[in-house]
Amino acid sequence: MDIFHVIILSIVEGITEFLPISSTGHLVLAAHAMNIEQTNFVKSFEVIIQLGAILSVVTLYFQTLMTKFTLWRKIILAFLPSAIIGFTFYPLIKGVLIGNPSITVTALILGGILLIVIEKMLPVRKISDEKLEDISHKQALSIGIAQAFSIVPGVSRAGATIVGGLLGGLSRKNAVEFSFLLAIPTMVGATTLDLVETKIAFTSNEWMLILVGFVLSYIIALLAIKWLLKYVQNHSFIGFGIYRIIFGIAYYLLFLR
Repeated sequence: MDIFHVIILSIVEGITEFLPISSTGHLVLAAHAMNIEQTNFVKSFEVIIQLGAILSVVTLYFQTLMTKFTLWRKIILAFLPSAIIGFTFYPLIKGVLIGNPSITVTALILGGILLIVIEKMLPVRKISDEKLEDISHKQALSIGIAQAFSIVPGVSRAGATIVGGLLGGLSRKNAVEFSFLLAIPTMVGATTLDLVETKIAFTSNEWMLILVGFVLSYIIALLAIKWLLKYVQNHSFIGFGIYRIIFGIAYYLLFLR
């Protein structure tokens, strides 16, 4: 993997991390399209640069994180299902699921169909003054259980948590923002686990590639978050579902058939 690959993958990560279209899935498929061998370093790189995108959430929501301590309890509660499953099935996730384009494409398409169906089923909600910290512990746990399904590349962590929030009765804005915040412990935990399991066995050049990817994904993600918050004020997630289906089918026909 060279610097060109790093730039492309980091841009893809920054754009897709918080959209319900699967950043991991896009990274896997982008790497496959560029004929990047799925080595342990590449798989670790794809996990670690997501932490750069997560840092953008900390930047934008710093005041909320520092003042809304009751919200933290709900974030940690929502994080637990993924933490348990991720730790238990780490060898399966790293060795079989991550880097598998066939699984990723299938999850993208099925997830897109599910996103459209759920949006069609949900009633249109009026804009309310419900605050993010008003999310109940039950709603937080249901979102966390939904997030656990995102261990499969292509499912989308953001998509799963947003759908979990919508099914739990949250507004689109609150579902999206809680998804942003839940990403913090989730990706910090995933990155820490990966570094421990790989024993941080990277060369100086590989660390430099990681640093470039980290910074670039952070910058792009800042812009993507701001765009998504404006988008959900007047739009549903059906467009993302349609995109997932079209992208998944097109990728299959071009690269996997």
